Amino acid sequence: MADIRNLFFAFFRASNFSYGGGPAMIPLMQAEIVQKYKWMDDAEFADILAITNSLPAPIGTKMAGIVGYRVAGWLGAFTAVTATLLPTALIMILLGSLILGFAESPHLQAMLQGVRPVVVVLLAQTALSMGRKALRDKATWTVAVAALAVMLFLPWLHPAFLVVASMLLGLALFQRGKTA
Repeated sequence: MADIRNLFFAFFRASNFSYGGGPAMIPLMQAEIVQKYKWMDDAEFADILAITNSLPAPIGTKMAGIVGYRVAGWLGAFTAVTATLLPTALIMILLGSLILGFAESPHLQAMLQGVRPVVVVLLAQTALSMGRKALRDKATWTVAVAALAVMLFLPWLHPAFLVVASMLLGLALFQRGKTA
């Protein structure tokens, strides 16, 4: 039962203390999943993140579902997804009109201006941490540089195409000599 409680609080914190949507949750989820509770290591986290990025739906709920399931089965998945969605949904329902009334507040705008750079740093830190594990050889660096080039020179291309293409490329490049 401790895992269920820990799943709830881990995803509650990651969901409710992040700003900037799903990508901003990733560093907080990594801190909870990898560092605090040690439910998986950085490489496993990177693999789960890659898988969830290739699926439709918000990243936070997909990560919660997969990690929750790995830790405590269906009840774990339900608990983690609920902890990710419920508090924010209730806040938006109960305080939505109040929040909209203050959207143009100079105080709120000042706070947002202060938190945005921190979100960028948190995302960069997570990318560096994951990069150290994922970019292990010349082939993985080549895939990463090619993906960056595609993102820079074809900004209109949907990221899902890049994810699926890289999965197929990975299958072709990295499966040799491995059994299924």
